[in-house]
Amino acid sequence: MKISSCSKHFLVMATTITLLGRPVVAFSPSRIVATRRFSGWLGLSSVQRKTARYSSTSSDENDKGAAVDPSDALAEYRNQGNRRDQVFSAISKDGGVKVTAATIRNAVNDMMIQHEMNAVSADALGRTAACGLLMSNGMQEEQTVQITLNTDGPIRGVIAIASGKGELKGYVGAPALGDMHLKEAIGKGSVQIVKNHPDWPSPYNGITQVRHGDVDRDIGIYLAESEQRTCALAAATSVNGILCTAAGGYLVEQLPGVESETVEIVAKNLAKLVEMDGGDSLPAGLLHKGVTPLEIAEIILDGLDMQPLQQIEPGLACECSEDRLVRALLLLSREEVDDILEKQEKIEARCHFCGKVYRMGPDEIEKRFEAAKGDPSKDSEFKPSGN
Repeated sequence: MKISSCSKHFLVMATTITLLGRPVVAFSPSRIVATRRFSGWLGLSSVQRKTARYSSTSSDENDKGAAVDPSDALAEYRNQGNRRDQVFSAISKDGGVKVTAATIRNAVNDMMIQHEMNAVSADALGRTAACGLLMSNGMQEEQTVQITLNTDGPIRGVIAIASGKGELKGYVGAPALGDMHLKEAIGKGSVQIVKNHPDWPSPYNGITQVRHGDVDRDIGIYLAESEQRTCALAAATSVNGILCTAAGGYLVEQLPGVESETVEIVAKNLAKLVEMDGGDSLPAGLLHKGVTPLEIAEIILDGLDMQPLQQIEPGLACECSEDRLVRALLLLSREEVDDILEKQEKIEARCHFCGKVYRMGPDEIEKRFEAAKGDPSKDSEFKPSGN
């Protein structure tokens, strides 16, 4: 069987093939460091009671179907029980700290169905996708962030792409892994970040080494070392069998001119957040309890007069199409295309991101080749229909 790669995320194939708990990163004015674990001796204090209050409030409001309180200035940002996927961002009143928090349970469940993923693969992709959405927040709508984990573990790599308007897609190399720890599945390798915009002459690229294998800490290290950003990043999922019950994360960023007092307050609030979560996959425990992105931001910015910035509802989006397949085929030699057609009488291609399968016979391919104009390797020149 001959398989010819014709595009970064398409495979032309002879037959259809389905391819492809720890401490939080601390908020520090000078660098990213590991926060020690908060163990049982901290007790069940008011922090845990506060978590219960958040959870019961969301649950009660859902059960009652309560109408929006017109006096609630934050009503539009509330997301009862994390029913909808959401990315929420806010800033301290003094402009020194920005917080972005996300819940993406629905998107992860959709990706699990698309790619027939089990728990460990869904965890890896869910964490990577959450980090992509957090990093892309505040960018122009057309701008994208691509996170690629090029690793030697059984998962055979992870890719997630998020845009400034919340469009998301991704896949893993091996969606159906056996029962193993995430770090074992990922293995060793590199974290590569590509930021791009249609109007940029070339994308921005950065790369760092995978040191932990738990995704969010490795991406946090990238932000510190490659982009010189002082921040706290956490992302996690909770998967029960074939169902993702919680997924999301948060990103806390220091902005220029931040006061030392503000940094100290945020550091203390992050310590409280770790205790409130109570697990080793922060913030999946909080999200599972119904704590929303708005409430996470309120906790982190407690005492700093939080000012909402924006919210978006992220969702899966894929730009694959027959035109893109034709373009990919034109990048192959004609001999390769003819060889596949001679042996199989058609060409089938499956999109890595959404799983859609495209099929074309010899006559249609010939017609599309004749109609296409321009250089298929250049976005600005290629016209699939010749118009």
